[in-house]
Amino acid sequence: MRKIIIAGNWKMNKDASETEQFCRELGRYLQDHDPEGVLPLIAPVFPYLAQAQNILRNLPVAVAAQDVSSHAEGAYTGEVSAAQLRSLGLRHCIIGHSERRQYHGETDALIRAKLLRLRENGIRPIVCLGETLEQREQGLTEQVILRQLEGCFEQVDMPSGEEAVIAYEPVWAIGTGKTASAGQAQEVHALIRAWLQKRHGRETAQNIHILYGGSVKPSNLRELLRQEDIDGGLIGGASLQNEAFHAMIGIAAEASKGN
Repeated sequence: MRKIIIAGNWKMNKDASETEQFCRELGRYLQDHDPEGVLPLIAPVFPYLAQAQNILRNLPVAVAAQDVSSHAEGAYTGEVSAAQLRSLGLRHCIIGHSERRQYHGETDALIRAKLLRLRENGIRPIVCLGETLEQREQGLTEQVILRQLEGCFEQVDMPSGEEAVIAYEPVWAIGTGKTASAGQAQEVHALIRAWLQKRHGRETAQNIHILYGGSVKPSNLRELLRQEDIDGGLIGGASLQNEAFHAMIGIAAEASKGN
């Protein structure tokens, strides 16, 4: 059975003291609550990754980066390489988030290059996919998702399904308060898993984690996790408050036990 991943993408939020306070409170929560069947994950901004990693060391939680350079090293001012992330002990990194696609013009080809850099360094990419509201209203959701899968994973070998995580995040549901219904989300998650089975075989398709992202919060997480192909959430705003994040870990722990 796949573990449930509760991933908090902090985006450009929290300073050093706020990061420390959040991580210490999360650490206390995890010491008192065994999140069996769940992998909690937080993705702070680059300057505080080492701080978060040190505070949460030896606890059942992962720290991830929000992005990575497609270059290995060199004269790329402001960029952070996969090897540098690896040197911090990180094992996860988000790539292809819709905000990176929208504001920085990132293409599937660039996301694929980042994926390969992460793989070279033993870091598990969390690859984001999703359609805009216009594309959904035009009935193009399936076409868009399949195109993104083909572009991001072109000639990428995934023999076990442990090589990556996929996050489906409909762009129209990010930061808007709108959420795809559980049925809408499941439909796209099933499409992604069917594509994986066709390209990489049943074992890979059954092992890989597919997360839902888009205004996920404690009030809707339980219903999302009841869906067969939804393995957790990539959570924005609701992951910034300890109380809400702890609640979502608890909901996931219950779901992992079939409650």
